[in-house]
Amino acid sequence: MSALLAKATALALVKHPVINSSCRDGKSFTYNSSINIAVAVAIDGGLITPVLQDADKVDIYSLSRKWKELVDKARAKQLQPHEYNTGTFTLSNLGMFGVDRFDAILPPGTGAIMAVGASQPTVVATKDGRIGMKNQMQVNVTADHRVIYGADLAQFLQTLAKIIEDPKDLTF
Repeated sequence: MSALLAKATALALVKHPVINSSCRDGKSFTYNSSINIAVAVAIDGGLITPVLQDADKVDIYSLSRKWKELVDKARAKQLQPHEYNTGTFTLSNLGMFGVDRFDAILPPGTGAIMAVGASQPTVVATKDGRIGMKNQMQVNVTADHRVIYGADLAQFLQTLAKIIEDPKDLTF
């Protein structure tokens, strides 16, 4: 699931590059040309964020294999600095622990982090006006508002929702 979320996020970031920016020194903005998705991983004694480099350009199969490799290296405490300190956008997914929503704290030097909760069956109105069930996932984005505005985040989240709801572009 992490690789799919990273890919969907990367494709949404392509369409909303300002969300992939940051204010690293407190004075100037950085608009990142690469989309490197850092994903939080729990390890003994803490947390580390291995990075899926150029996640927008890598196919989902290769991204999944790379993710497994990075997680294995993280848990063995064998990640190299470039494998955990080059993220341009961060994902924190507690959905696999059954957490349906939470707030993630923005890592220093990054512009945004997205908290991803568990997918839950939810009663919704269908397109024809009836009541139905649909799995829904709660996400929450924490951003540095010196560089990323709420309206930009709203547009990014709309794009992300469309990609997740119609995932055909995730498999290229």
